Amino acid sequence: MSGFTLERLGWAPWLEPLSAEELTDEHHEALVDRARAASPYFLLLARDPHVLQARTHTDNDIFHNTDGGLPRAERELAATATSRRNGCVFCASVHARFAAHYAKRPDDVRRLLDEGVQAPQDGRWRAIIDASVAVAATPSELGAAHVEALRAAGLDDLAISDVIHAAAFFNWANRLMLSLGEPVKEDQ
Repeated sequence: MSGFTLERLGWAPWLEPLSAEELTDEHHEALVDRARAASPYFLLLARDPHVLQARTHTDNDIFHNTDGGLPRAERELAATATSRRNGCVFCASVHARFAAHYAKRPDDVRRLLDEGVQAPQDGRWRAIIDASVAVAATPSELGAAHVEALRAAGLDDLAISDVIHAAAFFNWANRLMLSLGEPVKEDQ
């Protein structure tokens, strides 16, 4: 599957995940949220509960922290742009839905998915997308000009840090997901 979408997708692992019946208390604690036990991705990551728990706490702290910084919609935008740049169809679909929901800008999110990271966007979104894409490059291409563009778009230091955290985390998460399996239509 290669088309970017706002639709819900499934994910098929290439390695065997744990079954729900194999999960111990340690695994459930590592999942942080028991509902994740329905996901083949999280069941696969549960094979190493310490790494899964660290990954999940990092994810939650970046995307659900409400102590200032970037609004949730724009954290999700950074994850979507990074995932779009990296070709991670599954992650892009998840975070595009969140970005569209929280920002109330589904047409702009759809344009990002359909046309790519260079698609026209307003100044603030353009700065966030450009910085996210620069973080995802190997080696990183983020520089002072990106930070200046983020500042000019109204972001303070904490919000700029949130853009970088969201993009860097999803650069890693995309590579992990792309190396362990592939997206599928949800009913497959």
